[in-house]
Amino acid sequence: MLEEILEFLPCETPQLWLDAAPNNLACLLIDHANCEKKAAATAMNLMYRHSSKPDLLRKMSQLAREELLHFEQVVEILHQRDIEYVRLSPPRYAAGLRQLIGKEQDAQLADTLIIGAFIEARSCERFAKLVPLLDQELSKFYRSLLRSESRHYKDYLSLAQKYSAQDSNEDFAERVAQFARVEAELINAPDKVFRFHSGPLY
Repeated sequence: MLEEILEFLPCETPQLWLDAAPNNLACLLIDHANCEKKAAATAMNLMYRHSSKPDLLRKMSQLAREELLHFEQVVEILHQRDIEYVRLSPPRYAAGLRQLIGKEQDAQLADTLIIGAFIEARSCERFAKLVPLLDQELSKFYRSLLRSESRHYKDYLSLAQKYSAQDSNEDFAERVAQFARVEAELINAPDKVFRFHSGPLY
């Protein structure tokens, strides 16, 4: 699955971000908890807004449960390490992707699902790259998340294609490519603060 995710993503995480991660462990874990909580909330929101789509309800229900479990696990790690779960300013990553969401109602669902696919794929890629950089406990934890995150990416992408307002598979692929170009810019552009989905610090 990692090979598929690396093919899907427009670029790999910059080495400068990876170099900064072990030195920003508190921010990494706190923002990771935030990401899991937001992912569960997004899934629940999609369930409320699209209750007539059984396949979406099933996938998002499973995803929300798993993301909340991951949230609980990260909060427990924070507690064990005496790291206070403080409020952090949100990164520009998700907001930057959301700027591309179409204004037409038919396009909004598919675009939201495409964003979900990119967020899950990027999370999975970063989990894998963090494994050899962190202590044994955290490495084991992040390795344990790879399978579920890769499945979430596939679920989001398959649902996005199913509910796409595009006229053909080629049009859908081009729409995904538009998001990919913005995702690459967000991942590679320097950031002032370290976050789980930030670019490299400057």
